[in-house]
Amino acid sequence: MLQKIEATTKFIQNKTGFSGKTAVILGSGLGNFADLIEAEYKLAYEEIPNFPVSTVEGHTGQLIFGKYKGKDIIAMQGRFHYYEGYSMEEVTFPIRVFKALGVDYLLVSNAAGGINYNFEVGDVMMITDHINFFGTNPLIGKNENKLGPRFPDMSRAYNPELCDVARSFASEKNIQLHEGTYVGLTGPSFETPAEYRFLHTIGGDTVGMSTVPEVIVANHMSMKVFGMSVITNNGLAIPEEGNKHNDVLDIAKIAAPKLEAIFGKLISTVG
Repeated sequence: MLQKIEATTKFIQNKTGFSGKTAVILGSGLGNFADLIEAEYKLAYEEIPNFPVSTVEGHTGQLIFGKYKGKDIIAMQGRFHYYEGYSMEEVTFPIRVFKALGVDYLLVSNAAGGINYNFEVGDVMMITDHINFFGTNPLIGKNENKLGPRFPDMSRAYNPELCDVARSFASEKNIQLHEGTYVGLTGPSFETPAEYRFLHTIGGDTVGMSTVPEVIVANHMSMKVFGMSVITNNGLAIPEEGNKHNDVLDIAKIAAPKLEAIFGKLISTVG
């Protein structure tokens, strides 16, 4: 893996000369944030050595290098999911490369089902903790000590200082910002009503099919992480026609400005 990371990092450095400190992962339907970036380089995943290719509708599939409010950032427009058939190493490989490029701050977003009775479709939630229900972990296997410790601490997986910045900004701008725990499952099927109720009972506030592997790997490498969920469907009040991916994408686009405002504040603060 170290050789793959080095090869991919060199390729990107030679193409872009990137030297920023912040990377952003854009979830389903949230790719329009990329339009706010003054793009200097765009690299399709197909061009990048050792990168998988995103196969999901709503995920464009490219890295964008540029400036946002004067700060150098990488935006990952489209992520990789375990349910696409990729290994956990492949799903989290971009995070390894970001760290090798010098990134210290990782901002992650996702479209998620709400499993908190106080949440409504279109709301946003700052992730303060997560529950890993993938049935596996991206750190299983031989540990590469050059990347991080064998047993990384996850008690502050979502950086408290970044959460404080977001909390204060949301209050100042009158943005309703929920806080809570994200539950990560493999997908690709949406959860059954009984599963939604169970996940609510064990302490989950939102549920989705991403984020947890990337956050684990980022913490393994001592990156500072901030995460947000856009509530795109209500798992505790499923509509008669059921959950549909196109509805998720539509709601994500409507709620995206709230996420963009908070991400913008964080990037201008830490980038």
